[in-house]
Amino acid sequence: MTMDSFLLEPSLDSVKALLILDNDGNRIMAKYYDDLTWAGVEDQKKFEKSLFTKTHKANAEIIMLDGMNCLYKSNVDLFFYVIGSGQENELLLMSVLDCLYSTVSSILRKNVDKRALFDHIDVVMLAMDEMIDGGIILEADPAEVTARICLRSDDIPLGEQTVAQVLQSAKEQLK
Repeated sequence: MTMDSFLLEPSLDSVKALLILDNDGNRIMAKYYDDLTWAGVEDQKKFEKSLFTKTHKANAEIIMLDGMNCLYKSNVDLFFYVIGSGQENELLLMSVLDCLYSTVSSILRKNVDKRALFDHIDVVMLAMDEMIDGGIILEADPAEVTARICLRSDDIPLGEQTVAQVLQSAKEQLK
């Protein structure tokens, strides 16, 4: 099998990694789906350092690094990255990045910063798992991902619930 025939074979749309780094380039969350490209944690940390160095002062949304498409978005003190192969469709990767950012924004109630992310890290990890499984893109619609990971009304503080939600919760407890 030659390289040319390998590139022409049909495949599922995939990503190699999802990353969230802080404004110093330190890892907050990372999901690597390609064990061949990054053999261990040392390789991952080296790649993250290189990636952050190239992107933390740039204005672009996409770069090519080590033969991979790296799409990113920054906010206050967080950097969101989606890494795909050099042959992957950039628009598809951008839709995954937008889905990740919009879902995290929805989970954190538009307060996207490091502290809020740490407070809700379990739900954000669940959202990442709902979007990508083993590198295969399952969902790129933020509303759908948010609906799948939707918190039960019992988990929402009483002050943030609507009157209807409070009445429903009271009815369930009385049954």
